[in-house]
Amino acid sequence: MSESNQLESTLDMTAQAQEQREVEVNVLQEQIRTCRLCQQHGYIPVAHPIVSGRASDRILVIGQAPGHRSIAKDRNFSGPGGSILQKWLERAGFPSGYLHEHTYLSSLTRCDPGRNPRGGGDRRPSPAEMALCRPYLDAEFRLVQPKVVLLVGTMAIEAFFGKGKLEDIIGTYLERDDMFFLPLPHPSGISRWLNDSMHQDLLSVALNQLAEWRTLYNL
Repeated sequence: MSESNQLESTLDMTAQAQEQREVEVNVLQEQIRTCRLCQQHGYIPVAHPIVSGRASDRILVIGQAPGHRSIAKDRNFSGPGGSILQKWLERAGFPSGYLHEHTYLSSLTRCDPGRNPRGGGDRRPSPAEMALCRPYLDAEFRLVQPKVVLLVGTMAIEAFFGKGKLEDIIGTYLERDDMFFLPLPHPSGISRWLNDSMHQDLLSVALNQLAEWRTLYNL
């Protein structure tokens, strides 16, 4: 086989593999959308799982759980936090609209856990709820094969970094299985963590690192 024919054959195999991944991601997303496990176990009254993204996306974004605004729009990060996260991406050199158009949006649990009965925002999903959803996240890693994983908020960070102070974690990253895991604080307008100028500096370090990967890996 000539060199040109070998190249053509390799490209064909790559295209076929990509098409197969797209098919498998679509099947997985349908499984997620029809999941009722947390409802059946009594953790939530009504299940409404959401997920969005494509197998070709190079960045995987993992949050805690969708809130009521995201459920209403059937897309993660549809509230004010999503607008802030998009602005952070723009600081790293990504274009307007990149978050919802070119990243795979995932979460530790796929349904709105509801409000915190004690007040103060959304209820934190329990370890049991996260365990029920974890096989979906593992499958997304296997099929999407992202280059960069953005861990947004304390719960998502702890799932991969373990417990620790945000000021010791933001500005660092993990490299595992040819992926970079970059922790980011929760982009909530009510979060007080970013009121500290030193914490803002740590966020800038993280976004500068993301900008470097954007250039290096053509994200």
